[in-house]
Amino acid sequence: MSDGPVPAAEWETIVSNVPLVSVDLVVETDDGVVLGKRENEPAKGEWFVPGGTVRKHEGLRDAVERVATTELGCSVAIERQLGVYEHFYDTSEFDDTDGKHYVPIGYHVTPTDGEEFEPDDQHSSLRTFEPPFEFDLHPYVEAYLDDAGVLD
Repeated sequence: MSDGPVPAAEWETIVSNVPLVSVDLVVETDDGVVLGKRENEPAKGEWFVPGGTVRKHEGLRDAVERVATTELGCSVAIERQLGVYEHFYDTSEFDDTDGKHYVPIGYHVTPTDGEEFEPDDQHSSLRTFEPPFEFDLHPYVEAYLDDAGVLD
C-alpha cells in the first residue's frame, strides 16, 4: 500500500486518464450528519461528505478508517455499505484535465471515540447538520444521505 500521496505529475496523469476509486462517508452522530466545507476542486465551496481515494493494496475498510482518521480526526464503526456510485465533475485541481471521474463506495458510519472533529487541509470547516438543511445539498451528497436514511 502506498504510504502517502502520489507525486503531483503522476497524479495529474491519473486524474486525466482513469476513474478514481474512493470511499465516501456518511458520518451520523446523535446530533446529525457531519459535512465538510470543501477547500479544493471538485465541489470547492460545497458542504460535502468526507471521502478519499483508495490506495493501491488498501482494503476498503482500511480506507474508511484512514479517511476518518485523516479527514475527521476520529475512528468510526461501519454501520453498512451504501453501494457504489459514479460521480462526474467538470473541474479538478488541474487546469489541463477534462474534469474528474470518481467511482466511490459509500459507507454509513458512526464515530467510536467521541464527536470532536478536526478538519484537515481539504476542509475549511466540519459541522454537524440535522435535516432539514439550511442550504441546498450537492446532488451527490443528497443521494448518499437519502440512501443512508438520514433524510427520512
